[in-house]
Amino acid sequence: MQTIPSFQKDHDKLQKGLYVQTDANGISTFDLRFKTPNAGNYISPKALHTVEHLLATVLRNGQAKDDIVYFGPMGCRTGFYLLTVRRSYAQVLALLQEAIPAALAMDAVPGSSRKECGNYLEHDLAGAKKELAAYLAVLETL
Repeated sequence: MQTIPSFQKDHDKLQKGLYVQTDANGISTFDLRFKTPNAGNYISPKALHTVEHLLATVLRNGQAKDDIVYFGPMGCRTGFYLLTVRRSYAQVLALLQEAIPAALAMDAVPGSSRKECGNYLEHDLAGAKKELAAYLAVLETL
């Protein structure tokens, strides 16, 4: 079997930031790297889950909603994947710089009731906001 593109990256060289790879079908996979890989500092499972709910809600309700294919967490808990069509790096950077403050302004976790979520007890709004604020600071340096 071929090694998939995300496993071809040297994770010892990756830093916090925003990375992109576009496939032959025109789908761009954005690597929202909140944490430095293999550095021992990871997003807690509860905060990871909550960031997913917050940003997925904002992105799928925003101006680019028709271009969002998927948003979800990395299993290694160092960040998230955002899959888009018809969106450049600069457009996604600007989109995230708008979406994260909107997520930070939320007072409740969308879709977090028992009826709406398969693990509704595992959320951490304060922790998610801390992670989002730190990542927004990273984006501002790009």
